[in-house]
Amino acid sequence: MRFDIISVLPDLLTSPFAHSILQRAQKKGIAEIIVHNLRDYATNKQKSVDDYPYGGGSGMVMSIEPFALCIEKLQSEREYDEVIFMSPDGETLNQGIANTLSIKKNIIILCGHYKGIDQRIRDIFVTKEISIGDYVLSGGELPAAVLVDAVVRLVPGVLNDETSALSDSFQDDLLDAPNYTRPADWRGHKVPAVLLSGHEAKINEWRHDEAVKRTQERRPDLLK
Repeated sequence: MRFDIISVLPDLLTSPFAHSILQRAQKKGIAEIIVHNLRDYATNKQKSVDDYPYGGGSGMVMSIEPFALCIEKLQSEREYDEVIFMSPDGETLNQGIANTLSIKKNIIILCGHYKGIDQRIRDIFVTKEISIGDYVLSGGELPAAVLVDAVVRLVPGVLNDETSALSDSFQDDLLDAPNYTRPADWRGHKVPAVLLSGHEAKINEWRHDEAVKRTQERRPDLLK
């Protein structure tokens, strides 16, 4: 699976992709994550990628030409399943979206900045707009990292335990049940006895009941 991320601040994405699961996925050759510097596609001497908005108003808007040139170059090299713009007014990222994207092959992600990007980029090139929540960040780089992490961990072969991602919160519209590890008794706080019983059916039943209980308490909207 390949991600091409277009950003005016590519260095901001160096660390998130250089550690843990995402690093292992790349070393295994399962995921390929390439970050492109938008300024490399600027058409002026100053390498600027923004301009004043038509109609006035505060802030700067990211220009159409650099994005278009970068997207067109990538699309001339391979076919892409999605061109995603990370935007606070996009569809809110959830596990279902991550699941759907995890079976794609090639994805382009656009990171906005300043006041946003020229609407024509969204109209002409973008196939999906995704938000990570109802708030505004300084740019789309951190949301892009969140999206890539949520998707890549679902790709077969990325996690050591193939069943791990299937039992994550939200996979079956439930939050995860409580988890425990050694010691079984820590300062008088004990692990539920059923988890020590070795009875798989009873353990699975307990986990499901606890997941439903936790979801009812914390995210009842998921049960509607």
